[in-house]
Amino acid sequence: MEILAGFLIAMAIGMTGIGAGSITAPVLILFFAQSTTQAVTIALVFGTVVKLIAAPIYFARGHINFRILGYLAAGGLPGVLLGSLLLASMNKASMNEPVLILVGFTIVFSAGATLMRGLANRVVSKPIAGKWLSWIVAPIGLEVGFSSAGAGALGSVVLMRYTALLPAQVIGTDLAFGLLLSMFGGGIHVGMTGLPTAILIKLLIGGIPGVLVGTQLATSMPPKKLRFALCLWLLYVGVQLSYRGISGIVEAKAKVGQSQQAVPAR
Repeated sequence: MEILAGFLIAMAIGMTGIGAGSITAPVLILFFAQSTTQAVTIALVFGTVVKLIAAPIYFARGHINFRILGYLAAGGLPGVLLGSLLLASMNKASMNEPVLILVGFTIVFSAGATLMRGLANRVVSKPIAGKWLSWIVAPIGLEVGFSSAGAGALGSVVLMRYTALLPAQVIGTDLAFGLLLSMFGGGIHVGMTGLPTAILIKLLIGGIPGVLVGTQLATSMPPKKLRFALCLWLLYVGVQLSYRGISGIVEAKAKVGQSQQAVPAR
């Protein structure tokens, strides 16, 4: 199952640029019983390897704008560092539910933003100065460092909205941006928590051919329909993660209340 999951996720990444964090981490949490910290680390490393394969293909096609990428990196990389440090500073025993809620909310927001862009058929682009672009993507970097989610979907929305890049350049530049964030964040997380290699290897066995298939399909199939279906599924996954996190907090509070009532008054 892990091999099939890796293939499908990587194929989606190769075609649309979305999925390294938004799909991988939720799938690991919901279907493969990984903790949130393990899922974030695996998602970042998996995204790095997959995008290392996909990015040169988009580069060869001339679909990466390095000037815009530089501005994105200037804001996104410090954000990743802050997000990673924030995650490391939290109490590991009590952060599972809050992280689930945050990941779920990020996925719902990013998928919803992508759907709105698609339903509007086009986004009225209003190019802005690069220094402002760096500030806009800094929160995306922070979210990637904290939960691994957001770089693909939110990054593409920012590029469509605030630059004059063509759609193919949006995918290629956003993919390269996600690669930088995953590589930087993945290195930090592995250093802090270690790396569950067994499940990562299985994901990569399917992911490496999957991303090659996805990059080829991107030239022959319209990615818009795939993005639409992908976003609908992401909305479902995001709601499920948020619900699980909220339910866990409610149950924990109920147990605390019951234990307090059980203590006899002196």
